[in-house]
Amino acid sequence: MTFGEKLKDARKEAGLSQEQLAERLSVSRSAVAKWESDTGMPDVGNLKAISKTLSVSIDQLLADDDRICFNETREPVDLDSYVKTGKCRGRKDAAAFARYRDADALYPLIRRKKLSGWEFLLDLVTSWGVSQLADYAVNHDGYYLAEKSGKQYLVRVSEDFITIGEIAHKVDPKKFTIGNNVFRKAAYRLI
Repeated sequence: MTFGEKLKDARKEAGLSQEQLAERLSVSRSAVAKWESDTGMPDVGNLKAISKTLSVSIDQLLADDDRICFNETREPVDLDSYVKTGKCRGRKDAAAFARYRDADALYPLIRRKKLSGWEFLLDLVTSWGVSQLADYAVNHDGYYLAEKSGKQYLVRVSEDFITIGEIAHKVDPKKFTIGNNVFRKAAYRLI
């Protein structure tokens, strides 16, 4: 989705016409029409005002990937209070399982960074896999795909937090891409 399409959807969801939004932002209706038709972009001040007026994040409006909703929730977690039992292979699995015990499905995910052209070339020239290894050295979080009541959630368990984002468009658990990450289902399933 383009910025203009996202803006138009958010405006309609808020129940506003172009004229009403323009009035609230103190801009002309033609400015809003220009933004929605992707023939112009609002400045930073107007982006902030749009975000506040329509209750959407600037990230959601500007992100290239519209698979994940940006209404993420972040909850503190104490991994030491979880014990690996049953199908859980570690404390992060146990934390995700405890949070989504009532889910229809809970898949542990294997994350790989999607390399840019330059990173791929560097990886190819130096030693295959160096960029991925460097990324793994920095990011030790556990990733999960939870399915509950017809919705899907990307769950990230770090040492201190569980971050949950609803996925806007249904993904295939076997393999999907969100942002700069490629996820594929691990060989086991928690639920």
